[in-house]
Amino acid sequence: MYRLSILVLIGFITSCSNPEPTSELPNIIHVFVDDLGYGDVGAFGATDIKTPNIDRIADEGIKFTEFYSASSICSPSRAALLTGRYPQRMGIGQVFFPESFTGMPEEEITIAELLKKKEYATAIVGKWHLGHRKQYLPLNQGFDYYFGIPYSNDMESVVYMRGNEVVDFEVDQHYTTKTYTREAIDFIEREKDNPFFLYLAHSMPHVPIYASEQFEGTSERGLYGDVVQELDWSVGQIIQKLEDEKLLENTLLIFSSDNGPWLVMEDHGGSAGPLREGKQFTFEGGMRVPTVAMWKGKIVAGKVYEDLATQMDWFPTIAQMVGVPVPDDREIDGKDLSAVLFSDGERDGDTFFYFDDMELQAYRSGDYKVKKPYSGFPGAAWKQKVPAHDSLLINLKEDMGEQHNLYPEQPDFGISLFEEMNQARKELGAFPAPLIIRTGADNSHYRYLEQKHKQEK
Repeated sequence: MYRLSILVLIGFITSCSNPEPTSELPNIIHVFVDDLGYGDVGAFGATDIKTPNIDRIADEGIKFTEFYSASSICSPSRAALLTGRYPQRMGIGQVFFPESFTGMPEEEITIAELLKKKEYATAIVGKWHLGHRKQYLPLNQGFDYYFGIPYSNDMESVVYMRGNEVVDFEVDQHYTTKTYTREAIDFIEREKDNPFFLYLAHSMPHVPIYASEQFEGTSERGLYGDVVQELDWSVGQIIQKLEDEKLLENTLLIFSSDNGPWLVMEDHGGSAGPLREGKQFTFEGGMRVPTVAMWKGKIVAGKVYEDLATQMDWFPTIAQMVGVPVPDDREIDGKDLSAVLFSDGERDGDTFFYFDDMELQAYRSGDYKVKKPYSGFPGAAWKQKVPAHDSLLINLKEDMGEQHNLYPEQPDFGISLFEEMNQARKELGAFPAPLIIRTGADNSHYRYLEQKHKQEK
């Protein structure tokens, strides 16, 4: 049977306006990197990091210049990608830790669970970060196969898991990108004659960053650039495998990032390019991410889409492509991108919410963005110093770097957008209480001893 392959590379899939679902099931590979900035890819302006394979996807497919993650941090962005829903609907506003007893609720429906209705083989290779207790792991969320680090690579107890079991307590992160790539290619080899979904979620370039010897010293941007060039190599290996198996013409290849760069990490933290700020903030640099996709013969080569699209859109897009109804028992926030991908159409809807944890901080409507006053952040080892600001009104088409605040010049328009934001937020409905991520340790015994010793002196 002629089989269509869809490759979702680093978090990216699109949809058709009113297409007929494909009669032959496509494969899907989603490559999702961690903390990659808008300015870290050649197709988006980087000159000191070489990314020929990622750039090839843009050249032979589509580049999204205004593509958003639903969050500026890891766990919420991944929950949104897999479910098509704002993560606040699940109570997920923060990242999970090794000591977390919570995770993405089991009743959420993932892309993998959708595709199981069409008997897809489903796998995730790489970072999960949606809860590592057994009930929250990938095998309970529609995936047949899992290999990877279950949370961020800077957290305690970094391990490799296979399925629900730890298989390696000693992880050498110099080889994590190569290890994930090998696992991904092995999965493609096993399932090449069946429809499959591969979610390849790289741990890099999240700190601490590591590259294998083959890539150390190869870029013009130090170790960070070396790491990104190795990720690009990984993309090239996936493309080569698809070509070898004669699957490329039947494959949608998607590449994206979970959020913006972690700028406080300086030369280990990437670049937001022309965008303001990065990870952990609701400025564009934190949530607008480099995204490209290709499907030879299906997506016109060299296409550029310069309007709003989001990671949440992949859920309804994939559902449409394979002919699976979108669940009607819950709100799905993503929009079908088929018209954007496969014709000259546009995405339905031009609004977007910028949440920080469970708080709505900003809102986009058409070309304009309003952002509520912010008290600033003094800076810490883990978060960039950012000054306070008053209400912001930005024309994103003319000022993607958010440097010119129009609010003092057009206060009435700004107020009207804030009113629209508040009404749109009400229409989202009530959110559940935020999940308890972790609780602090009781260190009263140390304080007792400290006080006791002071009194004895």
